[in-house]
Amino acid sequence: MEHTSAPTLTRSLTLKYVVFFGLAFMAPKTFFSTYGVSVHSTNGMMPTAYAIALVVMLFTAYSYVQLVKAFPNAGAAYTFTQKSISPHLGFIVGWTIIIDYLFSPLISSLILGIALKAYFPAVPMSVWIISFVVLFTVVNILGIKLAARLNTYLLLLQILLFVLFFVLSIKGLLAGKGAGTLFSTLPFYDPAVSMSNLLAVVPILCFSFLGFDAVTTLAEETKDPNRTLPKAIYLITLIGGVLFIGGSYFAQLIFPDFQSFKNPSSAYMEIAMDIGGHFFTSLFVAVGITASFASAVASGTSASRILYAMGRESVLPKKLFGYLSPKYHTPVFNLLLIGAVTLSALFLDLMTAVSLINFGALFAFFFVNVSVIVHYYVREKQRSFAGTIRYLVMPVIGAALIGLFFIELDAHSLILGGSWLLIGFIYLLKVTKMFRQPPPQLAVEEA
Repeated sequence: MEHTSAPTLTRSLTLKYVVFFGLAFMAPKTFFSTYGVSVHSTNGMMPTAYAIALVVMLFTAYSYVQLVKAFPNAGAAYTFTQKSISPHLGFIVGWTIIIDYLFSPLISSLILGIALKAYFPAVPMSVWIISFVVLFTVVNILGIKLAARLNTYLLLLQILLFVLFFVLSIKGLLAGKGAGTLFSTLPFYDPAVSMSNLLAVVPILCFSFLGFDAVTTLAEETKDPNRTLPKAIYLITLIGGVLFIGGSYFAQLIFPDFQSFKNPSSAYMEIAMDIGGHFFTSLFVAVGITASFASAVASGTSASRILYAMGRESVLPKKLFGYLSPKYHTPVFNLLLIGAVTLSALFLDLMTAVSLINFGALFAFFFVNVSVIVHYYVREKQRSFAGTIRYLVMPVIGAALIGLFFIELDAHSLILGGSWLLIGFIYLLKVTKMFRQPPPQLAVEEA
């Protein structure tokens, strides 16, 4: 008897769109929004702090690359842990990483709502947030290709902003502004800055790089994922690193007296006004709005794919989470749920959302590094000298660095993240009948 084939995710994304998708998730422009506060924390050595963060993230990016070759499926860290270590632990990692992606659109909504409320005080912030949520949800439902194309254009605006910032900074420095020189070692090394204090800030900066991991959720919508995704993961991480290191270097040279910012949280506005006047300042605000939208589209897409991967296996209710629209080939119910969660921006504060994201990201990163060891070194027995370096030493370094950062999380993050983890564990007990049966597993197959 012939059966009508069920809808599947469609392979339509090339390397360009995957890289732009990851960078859109990363939202490089937010670097400027956090610069004033971060430069105080690093006592002016932000380029070095970002360089250290880049190295740390490259170790975890390396582990993602190894695993996406073995498991080119939509579940990302969830699939990697589930197939490499155990289905039960895979569920817990998937449950935890959900908060990372689920609350990212919420943060974008809050940032955008706060900014527009300041510019249009007569319009309630709730109007901006609701309109924003409806718009990015519709874009995601209409298909991954549309979302990827839109994110490409919005990302190009952010890249243009960085280029203009570099050009105007160089022009100002040559004219004698700020440090009055294009070359200085002070942003990279200041003898007065304690290295221990500098390293304490690095975990915060690592979250600027979130985006390289998100593209692994698109494995079933990417053409030739075994070749495309590894290139994309490295490119996204390196491009982000170049923008952050270069941006912080020039920001510090053009405005060396970072202690004199009137308001650290809006320091970028003072710098923009200083080097580019009202036009450049207005451009900063406009691009900030588009960056929030691009990030929300990307993170909403990633969250919906993780929920879909878990629903497809009936770990979460399949009729809801495993449903794909026959017309658009997108997980519509998941996207609507993400939109509903994002509406909690109407009453949730930014710090709560950020705390949950910090916990979820580091938890997933740690187990992705461990999964490389278990899959390749333990199970596949790739223990030659080269194999030991690639599948034991490299991921052990990655796991150790992430583990150190995890224990540095503040109490707020640990309490909120731990509570979410406990809820997931209780649900897992129910699904597996107190561990008497394994949760359903995802078959490694071509979509």
